Amino acid sequence: MIEHCKPLKLLLIEDHRDLAKNIGDFFEQLGYIMDFAETGTRGINLSLSNYYDVIILDLMLPGMDGLQVCQQLRHEAKRHIPVLMLTARDTLQDKVTGFQHGADDYLTKPFALEELHMRCLALSKRNQLHKSHIITLGELTIDTQQQLVTRQNIPIELNTMSYRILVLLAEAHPRVVTRSELSEKLWGDDITESDSLRSHIYYLRQALDKPFEKALIRTVHGVGFALNH
Repeated sequence: MIEHCKPLKLLLIEDHRDLAKNIGDFFEQLGYIMDFAETGTRGINLSLSNYYDVIILDLMLPGMDGLQVCQQLRHEAKRHIPVLMLTARDTLQDKVTGFQHGADDYLTKPFALEELHMRCLALSKRNQLHKSHIITLGELTIDTQQQLVTRQNIPIELNTMSYRILVLLAEAHPRVVTRSELSEKLWGDDITESDSLRSHIYYLRQALDKPFEKALIRTVHGVGFALNH
């Protein structure tokens, strides 16, 4: 049974019209507001000029594919817009690639519309929680207004860069944040030493994980970093 909730505003980027119609009809019956794009370029234009709670993005699009769309959206959008990627590809590497390009969730075809709905609700709810100045992930709490971090109610002292890395990982949770994404958000186009990110991650681990039994920072080899909870 689907619980009642505030209707979402969704953007569906999908070139198969029959599937787009089925998804659109389903969500519009729930009172949701739907916009549609059949190409990646159109999808990016709509994403950057309108507010959406979630973007449902097909991987296989003509011209610019879903990976390129997601990557460009992460570079250009001024806020984090949750992206749910739809694809017929279901291997682990396919999913890793999707997350590497900035997807928040991944649903393989064929899928039930009810599951798509639940995933959109979860993404929207998580994104709204992250907008709050208090981020809580299990025993970890981050007050972004006062820039205070506690674990098991114990204050954690962090330098500015390690704090920023932790917030980026927390806001993206449970998605893996790639090294390139971290570097871009931390330093932009400025050239940094190759070991700079590694050094800051090491410092963060020393402060956040070493005093405790369980490590919160997880390295996904060849991809980047994520937070456990």
